[in-house]
Amino acid sequence: MGQCVSLVGTWMQNIGQAWLVLTLTGSPFLLGLIGTIQFLPFTCLSLFAGVVIDKFPKKRILLVTQSMSMLLALTLSALVFTDTVRYGYVMVLALLLGLTNTFDMPTRQAFNIEIVGKDDLMNAIALNSMTFNLARILGPAIGATMMALLGPAWCFLLNGLSFIAVIYGLLQIEAVPYVREKKQNIGVWNEIKDGLVYIRGDQVLLQTLMMVTVVGTLAYNFAVLIPVFTKDVLMMKEQMYGLLMSCLGVGSFGGALAMSFMSKKGPRRKLILISSVLLSVFLLLIGLTHSPLIAGLCLAVTGVFNILFATNSNSTLQIHAKDEYRARVMSIYSLVFAGSTPIGNFFAGYAADRYGASGAFMLCGGICLTLCLGIIWMFRRKASSVTPGEALQQK
Repeated sequence: MGQCVSLVGTWMQNIGQAWLVLTLTGSPFLLGLIGTIQFLPFTCLSLFAGVVIDKFPKKRILLVTQSMSMLLALTLSALVFTDTVRYGYVMVLALLLGLTNTFDMPTRQAFNIEIVGKDDLMNAIALNSMTFNLARILGPAIGATMMALLGPAWCFLLNGLSFIAVIYGLLQIEAVPYVREKKQNIGVWNEIKDGLVYIRGDQVLLQTLMMVTVVGTLAYNFAVLIPVFTKDVLMMKEQMYGLLMSCLGVGSFGGALAMSFMSKKGPRRKLILISSVLLSVFLLLIGLTHSPLIAGLCLAVTGVFNILFATNSNSTLQIHAKDEYRARVMSIYSLVFAGSTPIGNFFAGYAADRYGASGAFMLCGGICLTLCLGIIWMFRRKASSVTPGEALQQK
């Protein structure tokens, strides 16, 4: 419940920040650059974060990261309220938020299993996705209305205050922490190398992470493309931007609800492959439309496949990974899922600046589709070349 309250505030800040930057600069490229800066720490530090997270109680780490996020949101609200906000200030705050989230995201992923155990893990991840996407429906709608009536500063202020709920919720949770035993004379680089070697030797983990890399880079650039699409293609304002983001949330919420009912069967690798392909196809369709209604419907369906892909990928990695490697596997998941966002946001912003939002949607969708089909073909070919004896040994 605390997370649900906080995430509504987070989505209010997300759309408020995007619209603020677009208003300050008028440049899709500079908007994409903010996304690049915000997710750059994931790219640079995720591997180190996994080693650190393994060695400390995860609840304690989350209390620190959530408190930092609250402070940064309140700082941004103060800058906007006092009319002293500048693009450079937003960039610095985005960088600090990205640094905080580099430790927060993999910690939350690894903390799930400490709370519920392996048997209920996929159901917990699906319910967490429902919470996230319920907030994605409510947050943009409330945030867009608030921006239109009162300005974006109130989005940032309410987001800052909303962290009180999640911090209180964390304080009430009692979990059995898993802290990996410290090994003597093993440096950070060797621990990172050990985790990478483990992933490379496991075909399930390797294929899943490769798919997450492609989809995370090319398919999840909505924060950059939807505001530009709303303003330049549909010729509409804040309310339509919030409505389109809410459509994405409605579809995602439906996908998360479906996954919660199917969770007892465990993660399905086929759904990872199918949803990645269909997600790419619907990005192409969004690029072809100039109708708000069709765009909203396509975004809703995109949201469904978004959650099918993310939930099954996340569950597969957590359940399949050994306990002593789980935090490192999830830190690499954070690296390829969120750490690839700087590249994706930069590419999407550049493409939107040069070819327009419609062209950027089509370019991202087309490349994503091609690469996903290539990965599927590569692993099927590799599987068909394994001899019965090798298959038995791998099993």
